[in-house]
Amino acid sequence: MSEYNEDAYRDARKSVNPTPCAFEKGVLARCISCSRAEKHLLAERETVNCNDADAQARCTELKTLLRGHSAFALKIPHIGAQLPHAKELKIQCGGLKGLQTAVSDADSVEDAFALIEAALAAHGTLHDFPYSDIVQGVVHFEARRRD
Repeated sequence: MSEYNEDAYRDARKSVNPTPCAFEKGVLARCISCSRAEKHLLAERETVNCNDADAQARCTELKTLLRGHSAFALKIPHIGAQLPHAKELKIQCGGLKGLQTAVSDADSVEDAFALIEAALAAHGTLHDFPYSDIVQGVVHFEARRRD
């Protein structure tokens, strides 16, 4: 019965959240913010939608690149593998914080969209980002501990 409910939830989520934020876990954990993110409540759960389809596609590609460049450091067996929540947070939060440090020497990510725009202006393409510096942010990121 619970599997049926989870399937119904996924279907409802797709209708409410057609362009899910690639960095949803990071936004929900409040370690990053984004001007394009819209939060929605669905079945007592919070989801994050991106209100810009082009930005969502770019962020999805960036997240894939972050996973690929962080795979060795995080001991990820293959890039497409489902990751534990903590490792996904390291990639999302640590990756964007590492990019923020590389672009402006700041630590907090106030607007992921603006950060990626600034990084693209400085480096040209997502593939040209300074991933060796960014991965340091992934490796050193520590999620907030629960009290």
